[in-house]
Amino acid sequence: MSHSCCSGNPPTIKAINPNKPHHHGNHCCDAVTAPQASHEHSDGHCDLDAHGNDDDPPLKPDAPAEGSRRHSWQVSGMDCPSCARKIETAVGRLNGVNQARVLFATERLVVDAIPALSPLDIMAAVSAAGFTLNEETTATTPATTGWLRSNLPLISLTTLMALATLIGQIAPTQGEWLFILATLWGLWPVARKAWQLARSGTPFAIETLMSVAAVGALYLGETAEAAMVLLLFMLGEKLEAYAAGRARAGVSALMALVPERAVRVRGELREEVEAGELMPGDVIEVAPGARLPADAELLDALAAFDESALTGESLPVERRSGEKVAAGSLCVDRVIRLRVISEPGHNAIDRILQLIEEAESQRAPIERFIDRFSRWYTPAMMLVALAVILIPPLTMGADWQTWIYRGLALLLIGCPCALVISTPAAVTSALAAATRQGALIKGGAALERLASVELIAFDKTGTLTLGKPAVTDLIALDDTHPIERLLAMATAIEQGSHHPLAQAIVAHAQGLGVTPATAREIRALPGMGVEGEIDGQSWSLLAPTHQGGLAKGAVAQIQTLEQGGKTVIVLAQTGIPRALLALQDRLRPDARAALVELQALGIDGVMLTGDNPRAAAAIAAELNLDYRAGLLPADKVEAVANLGNQKAVAMVGDGINDAPAMKRARIGIAMGSGTDVALETADAALTTSQLHGLPAMIRLSRAALANIRQNIALALGLKAIFLVTSLLGLTGLWLAVLADTGATALVTANALRLLRKR
Repeated sequence: MSHSCCSGNPPTIKAINPNKPHHHGNHCCDAVTAPQASHEHSDGHCDLDAHGNDDDPPLKPDAPAEGSRRHSWQVSGMDCPSCARKIETAVGRLNGVNQARVLFATERLVVDAIPALSPLDIMAAVSAAGFTLNEETTATTPATTGWLRSNLPLISLTTLMALATLIGQIAPTQGEWLFILATLWGLWPVARKAWQLARSGTPFAIETLMSVAAVGALYLGETAEAAMVLLLFMLGEKLEAYAAGRARAGVSALMALVPERAVRVRGELREEVEAGELMPGDVIEVAPGARLPADAELLDALAAFDESALTGESLPVERRSGEKVAAGSLCVDRVIRLRVISEPGHNAIDRILQLIEEAESQRAPIERFIDRFSRWYTPAMMLVALAVILIPPLTMGADWQTWIYRGLALLLIGCPCALVISTPAAVTSALAAATRQGALIKGGAALERLASVELIAFDKTGTLTLGKPAVTDLIALDDTHPIERLLAMATAIEQGSHHPLAQAIVAHAQGLGVTPATAREIRALPGMGVEGEIDGQSWSLLAPTHQGGLAKGAVAQIQTLEQGGKTVIVLAQTGIPRALLALQDRLRPDARAALVELQALGIDGVMLTGDNPRAAAAIAAELNLDYRAGLLPADKVEAVANLGNQKAVAMVGDGINDAPAMKRARIGIAMGSGTDVALETADAALTTSQLHGLPAMIRLSRAALANIRQNIALALGLKAIFLVTSLLGLTGLWLAVLADTGATALVTANALRLLRKR
């Protein structure tokens, strides 16, 4: 069930400065540039627009339709997708607005409207919906609100209720008045928000339900119940606001991959400039351990880059002169020079952000059941109660007092307290149970989508595998040295290196208790390997393509190892090959068992990876899993979209490159050991990084969905029964109170059963 999240501190909306590019290079009235890859498939998700339609078209990432002008604002302070939908509703009611969409993941409001419509009118409409607008054109960091101040309404309401309960034990009358005060205190911001939303086109939002429930309970003297409903509502708000805040932090972490400053080289002059000033053709210099500020092509002969942020490839990749390197890639071995090839706001990281935005626009948040139901439930019950009061006396001359009494009883039975509480009670219990089992599910909508998953797409590196290479083979090519001696030599020249392969070799030697030899004059050979001097002789570890003198038998062994998806390094003494070291990423110990459990639940699997086909084939063969390899982020998005046309797809990953595909899937699930961006972008996460938590999470979500259906059936079923008895005069006000309170107690008790799920 959706809680409102906007009755606390209102968000602010700032117009993007037209003179200062933001992360997409677009400003107010600019068209959003489409990603290079095509991935505009429908995922078949329910996508309710601002007017309640189920077939809301996705936001077009290219230029707006002819006759429209595109406006764009940065939005800060949204607590949940519900706020986004309310902004869309308010803007969509304006004459001249062709399309309004809040991209929640990147906090942008994009509006396509006729040129005659002033942006000030759009801002005024959002302000009328109860949101505070900041008309400054410069980006500012929102002021942080202290914990006590942000939680003051919840703390004060809880304190008042506790005080009312204690005093009520001694002086019931005074306790009753304190409960009334507590209810009014909690009701004021909710009722005010309901009024603002009603004026802006959302008359029967969850705030309206809460206002009716609290006022109805107060009218009939159920003051404690009225206050408790508001307290539970506030708690639900805080849970969703926390999850939303974490999700937005992920986008900031993604943007942080591109450094703000860069070293530009012009002849003999080296100058430090803003990354946004770099233009195609500029030459930049990048030091080892630094990331590229833009897409560029390598000018040096050879260099190694860690591109895992974009491709998921677990090992550094060798690039040659003239090859393209994506922004955000990490320079591994030495100072290099590159030529910029991307314009400001259009590098690889920006394209990933665009992919996230497009996926978000194609898959707007599912409108929760209670919000859809409330569109007619609350007004319908009010009309029925009014009809019960008026029609019998006016048409049949019946007694007014009798039918007013029955109408009031009917209105109380129609009070949505039990219905409002039923869903968040089940969701809260399920989320608590999931947390204890090492899983984080971000809200009720994610819980619902998780229950319907039919196919899971897995990333390889860091998800199905540990993401850390390990030595699998050490093969001596002659009898000159024993195996232990060869390993000691290899470890000696890899000591102190931060390269993943070097660390794997050192760890392997430590595990076998091999003491490394003493090496001197160790130096890296960029794009090739490393060499050093041991006992006056030169020893090296090189890639097979850079090692000469390999016999036919050694070449055949290398080919066999590489066909098995392994990375091979040649250990040589004074240029003579002495041994082969093969390394490979290790499969997670529980991967096979987890896939078997998922199959038992009727869920299929497929592996989507940016790794090379040989490595992917080896892992897929071990798991008996279908796979697609060599995928860039845009390719993963397209693959997930195509799979989603057939089944409800979940995407499980751990890297930044997985974030767009996670957003495009019905639900994104991150590994706890993954990057911050993957964790914050995903709808759910395995905090223990153990895959066996995945089938457990799905079983829990299915149980929660069944529990929610049971709760709704209980709430509505009891109301239906007492509706008939009230009309027949069999149910009085006191029994109506008992029915409503009993229904609330039943659904709450039923929801608490989820806490015992394992």
